[in-house]
Amino acid sequence: MTDDLLTENTRERLLDAAEILFANKGYRAVSIREIIRAAHCNLAAVNYHFGQKRNLYLEVFRSRWIPRARRVQDAFRKSLENNPPHSLDDIVRALTDAFIQGPLSEDERQRHHQLMAREQARPSEALELIVNEVMRPFFVEVAGLLHPFMPDDMGDDALYLYLLSMFSQILYFSFARAAVTIMTGGDYNTSSFKAHISDHIVTFCLHGFGAVVEVSK
Repeated sequence: MTDDLLTENTRERLLDAAEILFANKGYRAVSIREIIRAAHCNLAAVNYHFGQKRNLYLEVFRSRWIPRARRVQDAFRKSLENNPPHSLDDIVRALTDAFIQGPLSEDERQRHHQLMAREQARPSEALELIVNEVMRPFFVEVAGLLHPFMPDDMGDDALYLYLLSMFSQILYFSFARAAVTIMTGGDYNTSSFKAHISDHIVTFCLHGFGAVVEVSK
């Protein structure tokens, strides 16, 4: 076994190359040969570190997608820690800002959304992985924060649907930046436009939650 196969650097090069290719083309359209060419290594390195293409694909989500998602979640938590006590506005704004104005670079954000979009289109065990390890625990956490502001008789299923609706707003404006830019003439490269988008999402979601509370009275 050569030293190159054993190095962490080789493993990281494979993950970096694989993530970009999987994000751009999807799992099925990417060959191992493409990955090893992009990573400047050989097939033996893939076999040594991952065993097969499927394992490499899943590891991209474990070591790249999931840590990025947790950075966004941590930004949400930190925002709330810095601004107690919490109102419904505080929670929605902290969540929105974490995605729209959060810690990910533009390249990270694009790869993150591309990988997720491809998984949604053709689900694999990677989707189950991120739902079970990232999405569901975070939904439970955020639902717990929102619950005191919701009607007493609202069940978890209904609350999750409202939470999904809020996430849909946030994720659309994060994912569809090119379309939003064309439609509005705004510029996501400016902090002022990102703040404007965050304000819109927060206002929209608060009206929705307000309508729910009003109907329950």
